[in-house]
This record gives sequence, structure tokens and C-alpha cells, in this order.
Amino acid sequence: MLSIIQAAGWPIWPLIVCSIVALALVIERLSSLRESRVAPPKLLDEVISVTRANLPAADVVNKLAESSVLGRVLAAGLRGVIADPRITEEALRGAFESAGRTAVHRLERYMNTLGTIASAAPLLGLFGTVVGMIEIFGSQAPTGGSNPVLLAHGISVALYNTAFGLIIAIPSLMFYRYFRGLIEAYTLEMEQAAERLVPHLLRFAVRAPV
Repeated sequence: MLSIIQAAGWPIWPLIVCSIVALALVIERLSSLRESRVAPPKLLDEVISVTRANLPAADVVNKLAESSVLGRVLAAGLRGVIADPRITEEALRGAFESAGRTAVHRLERYMNTLGTIASAAPLLGLFGTVVGMIEIFGSQAPTGGSNPVLLAHGISVALYNTAFGLIIAIPSLMFYRYFRGLIEAYTLEMEQAAERLVPHLLRFAVRAPV
């Protein structure tokens, strides 16, 4: 590996930094976007079951908010009803929407960075190729001869950087698309959960006399 880095020259170092950052982001996103941490399958049914007769205590709502991303969204609706017994349907939906936007923002954390690496890695590889081509032309002597050592080094710089840029970009782009699909699926699931919980919570709202 060290010999490859030496053969690729100094343009390989930005690519190495990108590869380390991309790997760290992929591991972090794989951990953070697990179903158990975002939207546990039976969480909504459990919330509806617990609130079937009355609203839960504040500590129960806090535990719900700490359990998962979906839990924070559902807890926002519960807190809205608890804080304002006369809450309207529009206000309750607004509470869910605000919590949902915050949740989606958290889910999309680091996604721009990963997408940037997927886009920039081939360009960095191309930059290394250009540097290698410059070294190849620089190996040509004014008299028409060439320096075989400089020529070989220029070719190594050009080819290694191109290959390494693609090696970084392709997996980064694949994981970026995969995570995007997960986030969209989780967003839809949270929207459907909030839509289902709204009429359930409105049963506890006190209606003003007409």
C-alpha cells in the first residue's frame, strides 16, 4: 500500500482524506439510520394503546421522545395536547409538521458531505491524472530524449489517481443513494404515523361551546 501511495505521488493525499471521511460517514449513517433508532415497527401501536383511555404522564412522553426519531415526532403531538387541552386540529398538525421537519433534518445529517465526496473524488482523480500528464511531458528532454524514470512516475501518478478516485466515488455514490432511499421511506412512515395519531389525540381535546 505504501508503495502505491509513493507511486501515485502527492495528489493521492486528498483522495486518501476523502476515503477516510467517506468511510466514517458511511459507518455513522449505517448506525444512525437503523430501523430501531428511527422508526421502530410497533411504536405507533404502543402509543395508541397507552393513550387509549387517557393521556400519559410527562415522564412517559419524555421516554417516548428519547426512544427514537419517530418517538420525538409522536411526543411532540402528545405534548401539544397536554399543554393545550383546547388545541385545534390545525394546531396539532402544525406541531407534528414542525417536529417532522426537525426529524428529517436530523436524518439528513452528513448526507451533503457524503454526496460532495462522491462528486469530488473523480475530479480529484482527474486532477491527479493532469499532474501525471504534466510530469510525463516534463520528462521529455529538449534534445528529443526522455527520462524513463520520470516518464514511469508520471504514468503511475496519472493512472493510480484516476483509479483511486473512482474507487472512492462509486461506493460513496451507492451509499448516498441507499441512504437517500431510507430517509424518504422513514419520512413517509413518520407522516403516516402522525396522520393516524391526529384523530386519536383529538379525542382528548376539549371543545369550546358553540
